[in-house]
Amino acid sequence: MAVAFVGIDPDTDRDHCPTVWTDLEAQEILLQGWKPSPEARTECEGTSPANGPVPDSEAIVRIPARMIPMIREACDAVERAQLR
Repeated sequence: MAVAFVGIDPDTDRDHCPTVWTDLEAQEILLQGWKPSPEARTECEGTSPANGPVPDSEAIVRIPARMIPMIREACDAVERAQLR
């Protein structure tokens, strides 16, 4: 696994830090974010075409919009890795 740091929430307090990484080897983006409220999780699960609730091996995370440039950067890096 070759995880590379991309960016951290610019408004972080260093205790609650949404963060973006890439794993170019696996061609994946890794995100750390806040857990949604139980109400938001229920709404997400209710509007998803998937069968049933989010499994324990998966998670819904909240990422602030101010991190969109970092997520784009991570997407571009993973996409470039696929083209090699």
